[in-house]
Amino acid sequence: MRIFRTMLLLLLAVGAALPAWGANSFVDEAGRTITVTKPFSRIISLYPAHTENLFSLGLDREIVGVSMHEDYPPAALTKPTFDYRADPERILAARPDLVLIRPMIERSHPQLVAKLREAGITVVSLQPVSIDETYAYWRQLGLLTGKAAAAEAMVKRCQEELAASDRIVATIPERERQRVYFEAIHAKMKTFAPTSMAIFALEKAGGINVASDAERVRQTNIAAYGKERILAKAAMIDVFLAESGPMNRVEVGTIVGEPGFGAIKAVREGKVFLVDEELIARPTLRLTEGIRQLGRLLYPRYFKAGERK
Repeated sequence: MRIFRTMLLLLLAVGAALPAWGANSFVDEAGRTITVTKPFSRIISLYPAHTENLFSLGLDREIVGVSMHEDYPPAALTKPTFDYRADPERILAARPDLVLIRPMIERSHPQLVAKLREAGITVVSLQPVSIDETYAYWRQLGLLTGKAAAAEAMVKRCQEELAASDRIVATIPERERQRVYFEAIHAKMKTFAPTSMAIFALEKAGGINVASDAERVRQTNIAAYGKERILAKAAMIDVFLAESGPMNRVEVGTIVGEPGFGAIKAVREGKVFLVDEELIARPTLRLTEGIRQLGRLLYPRYFKAGERK
């Protein structure tokens, strides 16, 4: 009886470590059904978010190559780099059994994907656009790499940190809620789509998105807006945020000096801030760090007090 009970507990423990949906396959962004019979062990990641998440799952030696644009974690900078725009022969020479890409690469370089697949390499295209999709994405990476338990731990940690932010935001009176314009690309006067990770982060930090009527561009996280619509809401923009990174290389001075922006309340009151793109636009665990950073910018008194508890 004791042996039976021990075996039952072991089975339950193994079951808890499996992906929540209990399958060994999933459909990627390209519509391909990916079936995993054993963990992949020679992985090339061509998107920094994939790379960061692989390291968060506890991988290292299994990662045999990364993209040309890596910046985190430091261990990623020690890996061989690969350019999806270059000759695919270099990727083939590294003998990967899995290459992780995102839809933008699939759309712009289909010949690369075809060449890799012809060589028998599994190519998986992933890029979540919501928090629920992010949890599923982490679990998919866990399935691909044999790190299902670590993926569940990532989900749990993220949920706990989001709940902590929710508790802080719940203490902020409605009359103090900040109305925010969140810039994605200054040169094109674009903001983030209402369904994007960046807006999710903003709203989790207690901000009110004044551009909730923005139109999403294709299937991206970016939304068209334009200067005319920004200025039409100039008096109600309490805080002007702009992502800072490869997509939007901008300075506060550029925003403040933009013709016509002097009419914006946030500009007049010196509430224009830059936010690291890595922390608010990538589906990684550092999203919760980005939410805390946004919270400290919007509600320093509440977030600093809440984080000390």
